[in-house]
Amino acid sequence: MKVTYYPGCSLEGTAVDYAASIAGIAPLLDVELVELFDWNCCGASSAHSFNHRLALDLPARNLALAEKAGRRDVVAPCALCFNRLKTAEKALQGPEGDKLDVHYRGEIKIWDLLDYLTQDAFLKTLAAKVTAPLLNLQAVCYYGCLVARPPEITGKVDYENPQNMERLLEVLGATPLDWSFKTDCCGAGLAIAKPDIIDTLGQRLYEQALAAGAECFVVSCQMCQANLDLAQERISRKFGQDYYLPVFYFTELIGLAVGHPQAPQWLARHLVDPMPLLKMKGLA
Repeated sequence: MKVTYYPGCSLEGTAVDYAASIAGIAPLLDVELVELFDWNCCGASSAHSFNHRLALDLPARNLALAEKAGRRDVVAPCALCFNRLKTAEKALQGPEGDKLDVHYRGEIKIWDLLDYLTQDAFLKTLAAKVTAPLLNLQAVCYYGCLVARPPEITGKVDYENPQNMERLLEVLGATPLDWSFKTDCCGAGLAIAKPDIIDTLGQRLYEQALAAGAECFVVSCQMCQANLDLAQERISRKFGQDYYLPVFYFTELIGLAVGHPQAPQWLARHLVDPMPLLKMKGLA
């Protein structure tokens, strides 16, 4: 199946591991990702805080390009990009649409990558390809906030308690644990401007994950992955703890479960080394 792929800026920089894992597992599901030609930054995470018009013009241009390119569904792996594209779509279809300098008919569907790849047909295809099930891996699914909220923009029905990542982990053989913080905020783009906020929010997530019995996080947002992975050593020092909670992209776990040969290379880019955990579980 061919879809228009909007990677966003960070997948060409700080989240190249996520990009590589997406490229690695998409063909296994017969998904052809056609990168949107001449795409531009969506404006996340700062444009909407200082220029409302720019914050709409940037993603609106991408939507117009995508519709013109073939009217295929648009898939965005970044929660921030997804949120900005959906915000622009809402504006284009409302009173503000006449003020924006793009022509958009609304004939395409915008997907968050996790939602797209956890449709029933893909899960069924994936189940038949699992050769190395992730048995006994105890994980909490962490969705973050921007892919789900606000629901009037994202269109999510299960915005308080999404379940598609849990269904995926069950297909992969892992054990998804129930917890109440799956859609809490990690601080998103405040890592540089307000690291103290990142530390407070991150430490709470670590504590709640451990209380649930988790050995790791599974995420679908590169900002969530970065804040939980990059800051873990700093937060451990600050709070006098020794946290060890690897932070996996869901696409990396798919790669591990199907025995993708490049999966170790993706994981090697993480600051919190997941290999001790995987070796302890007999998964590496």
